[in-house]
Amino acid sequence: MTWQALSTTPCELGESPFWHPHEQMLYWVDIPGKKIQRANVYLGTIETWDLPTEPRIATMDYDPSRMRANDGKCDALGRFWIGTIDESRSAHDAALFCLDGRGGGTPTLSRKAGPATTANGLAWSPDGRTLYWADTPAHVVWAWDVEPATNTLSAQRTFHQFSPKPADWQFEQTDYQGRPDGAAVDVEGNYWVAMFEGGRLCQFAADGRLLAEVPTPVQCPTMPCFGGDDLCTIYLTSAHHNRSAAELQAFPLSGCVISMRVEVPGLPVNFYTD
Repeated sequence: MTWQALSTTPCELGESPFWHPHEQMLYWVDIPGKKIQRANVYLGTIETWDLPTEPRIATMDYDPSRMRANDGKCDALGRFWIGTIDESRSAHDAALFCLDGRGGGTPTLSRKAGPATTANGLAWSPDGRTLYWADTPAHVVWAWDVEPATNTLSAQRTFHQFSPKPADWQFEQTDYQGRPDGAAVDVEGNYWVAMFEGGRLCQFAADGRLLAEVPTPVQCPTMPCFGGDDLCTIYLTSAHHNRSAAELQAFPLSGCVISMRVEVPGLPVNFYTD
């Protein structure tokens, strides 16, 4: 598997890649850069929209001076799930919420899981009955059983616990696996997770077995998604900001979107229903 760069112009923090099946376009956001970008991967063109604030969809009851929405996706029934991040890294009060706007009424926002520090890794199994969610600083991915009709979670368990970051870690060291950031699931139920500072994309079977560790040409991959007309291309965003000059010299594609072909297609994205 070989990585290719979609663009050599980096984002500060690329996140939330989204393959639009009707447009056949790839969208992603630059959170601190306050931008939405869209690529026509067939023509090699990229459009950019500047935003007045960091990307948000709904008003949430938290202190914006230290909290923000982070990782979000829709489930198969059209509900939008959002995880938050405690940017102070001190209160440990981030959580997972669900925004349900179906039926044409006022959307309802409910808390579903937590606490955490940095919500990431949100994904569902192909049948929608398992939900995955990660707390990045804790180096853990959890799983829950889901009852889609009633939107209830149960049987929380540790899907995978990664080793902690060594106190004196430097980017040249390859023994640190990284910590779980964004994720996606393929049609066979395998969970693909970007390992921030680990320079790799990990593939896990539904039973938690590590199937593959794919090295990446960026030290800090942030989130994968499946795209292309056959959903057999993985697009992977990455981080550039707050990285050392030495690391950026060693990994010049940091902050760029990269892609590779895989044999098993991913699940198509879901859209919000109101």
